[in-house]
Amino acid sequence: MGAVNIWNPIEVAGEASENSMSQIQSSSLSVEPSLPLPQITPRIIELCKDLFKKWSNLDNSCFSVETVSGGITNLLLKVSVKEDNGNNVCVTVRLYGPNTDYVINRERELQAIKYLSAAGFGANLLGVFSNGMVQSFIYARTLVPEDMRKPKLAAEIAKQLNRFHQVEIPGSKEPQLWNDMFKFFEKASNIEFDDIGKQKIYKTVSFEEIQNEINELKDLTDRFNAPVVFAHNDLLSGNIMMNDEEEKLYFIDFEYGSYNYRGFDIGNHFNEYAGYECEYSLYPSKDEQYHFFRHYLQPENPLEVSERDLDALYVETNTYMLASHLYWALWGIIQFDFLVV
Repeated sequence: MGAVNIWNPIEVAGEASENSMSQIQSSSLSVEPSLPLPQITPRIIELCKDLFKKWSNLDNSCFSVETVSGGITNLLLKVSVKEDNGNNVCVTVRLYGPNTDYVINRERELQAIKYLSAAGFGANLLGVFSNGMVQSFIYARTLVPEDMRKPKLAAEIAKQLNRFHQVEIPGSKEPQLWNDMFKFFEKASNIEFDDIGKQKIYKTVSFEEIQNEINELKDLTDRFNAPVVFAHNDLLSGNIMMNDEEEKLYFIDFEYGSYNYRGFDIGNHFNEYAGYECEYSLYPSKDEQYHFFRHYLQPENPLEVSERDLDALYVETNTYMLASHLYWALWGIIQFDFLVV
C-alpha cells in the first residue's frame, strides 16, 4: 500500500447536534434474524419502506437484499434500492443477535453511535427499529488479522484510535471494564447446560480461581491510574475497514463501546492480532508495539515520543491485555457456550 492520507474524522464532521439526531427515523417493526434469506427479504423490504417514506411506494422489485460477511453478534444485510429518479442507494441493516442484550447495552450503543458517526467514525445512523438499526453502506474492504501488523496500516490504526479516544460521549464516564467483568462472571459461573457432555466440561472450570485472578488483576491495574477514554473495546480486524481507492480507514460496530481504560482498548486490539484461531504467536512484538505507541501518542510527531512514555504504555497495555483474555473468556461462555465436547 502506498502513502496513506491521514483522515481526521473530527475535523470532517464536527460535533454532533441534537437536531441531526432527532431526524433519525424509527420503526416499531422487528425482523427475526434466524430466518433464511428468501423469507427475511420481504420483511426487510417492509421495514425499509416503513422507515423511509420516500421508498414506501416503490415496487418490491426495486429492492435487493444480500448478506454481508462479518458480524458475530449481528446479522448484517446489504439492501440495494433503485429509486424513482434512477439512483441506486445502498444501506446496511443490522439485526441484533439472540441473547445479546445481556452482554451489550443497546441504549449505550445507540447513544454513542450518534456522536461517533457525527464525528466521522463508522457509518451514519439512518434509522432504528425494535431489534436493529439501519446505517449508511461503507464501500470498503474488511481487514484480516494479517493487515493489522503492516507498519503503515498499524500506524493509521493507532492515529485513528487516538482520535476515537478524543470523542466525548454524554453520560457517565465511569470505566466499565470491572463492572462488566463481574457481571459476566456472575452469569458465567451460574450456567447449567442441557447437554450432559458440556455440563461435564463446564464443571471442570474453576470459577473460584478465575475470581481470584480477576481480583488480583483489578488490584494491579488500579495502580496505573490509566487514562479513561471512550473505548471501542472490540477492535478486531473485522471491525476495521479500508477503502483502498480513497485511502480511508473506518472503525465500525460500536456495540461494546464504553468509557474504559486506554490500556484495555489497546491491549485488546493487540490480542486480536491472533485472529479467531487464537494464534498468540502473532501477538505483536515489543518493537511492533512501540511503533503503534509512537503513532498513538504523537500522531504528527511519532519519533518524538520519549522512551519513558513508550515503556509506561507498554506496561499498562500488556497488563490490561490480561484483562482482555478474562473478559472474552467469560463472554464466550455466556454468549456462545464455547465449550468443546
